[in-house]
Amino acid sequence: MKYGMNLLLWTDTLTDAMLPLLEELKEIGYDAVELPCFDLDDLDNYRKWGKRLDELGLERTGTAIRGPDANMISPDPEVRRRGIEQNKRNLDCCAAAGCKIMAGPFHSALGVFTGRGPTEDEWRWGVEAMREVAEYADQVGVTLALEYLNRFECYFLNSAADLARFCAEVNHPRCRAMYDTFHSHIEEKNTTKAILALKDYLVHVHISENDRSTPGQGNVRWQETFDALAKIKYDGFLVVEAFGLALDKLVPATKIWRRMYENERQLATDALRFMKREVAKRWKKPTKPAKAPAKAAVKATKAAAKTKSAKTKTAKTTTAQTPKTKAKTSRSKSR
Repeated sequence: MKYGMNLLLWTDTLTDAMLPLLEELKEIGYDAVELPCFDLDDLDNYRKWGKRLDELGLERTGTAIRGPDANMISPDPEVRRRGIEQNKRNLDCCAAAGCKIMAGPFHSALGVFTGRGPTEDEWRWGVEAMREVAEYADQVGVTLALEYLNRFECYFLNSAADLARFCAEVNHPRCRAMYDTFHSHIEEKNTTKAILALKDYLVHVHISENDRSTPGQGNVRWQETFDALAKIKYDGFLVVEAFGLALDKLVPATKIWRRMYENERQLATDALRFMKREVAKRWKKPTKPAKAPAKAAVKATKAAAKTKSAKTKTAKTTTAQTPKTKAKTSRSKSR
């Protein structure tokens, strides 16, 4: 299992000011960070940060979202095409930064509603568009981790069953699924069934509390969540997604008006401790294969075996000669 932290708790851009934070997250014990890949015009910056994260020893995943002008289920073919091209550009950014996964609800526009559920046309447009995006993802070596959202943020994919069906119809190995505990807490009646529905596609998990603060301190069904993930033998990224007051831009989407944790470092520390504790309860550590004996040890063993064999032969020879010696002694006495 690998443990990550989504940087949207602090920032939506990658600047030099983030270096102390990244060093801090590594020090706390995180394996990875999730990068906001929203600036689609500066590939060099993503390459630079990929190198820096390599130096820090931090793996990374990327996030992406689409707005109303790049909605892949829009009735306007030009808008759909723009959505496809922006997703491809997002994939370029992820690849430049060394991200192996691009996660998020980039299947449709965030916060756009029609007053009804998805139509047959919207579903078809979405599948066709995502198939093209998945083919491009394969070219750049990044896997898509699609996210279903709660019904207050999106109307296209709102449940694990929706997402599993969508991935099945896209039918491409690079089109996979993400499970987010926050959205599941709102939409799913049965946590276990939701995770089992995604077992054939699941490559990414967001660990997010019901109030978007410190995981493990709220009302999400954590017992069922980790039990089900263990049942399907999930062994990918567990990424903390929490939100606070650092980013004014996110307030309209996250609806976070108040601080619900002591500070960001404490949240990150407590969240990592919580995840590791729950994983340790359920996932068995892999058994290390026995080490092959060292050459010196092998030679010593062979030498010991030869010595033992020689001693055995000597003992047998002595035993065989003893009766004859006794016989000679007896004859000498009789004379």
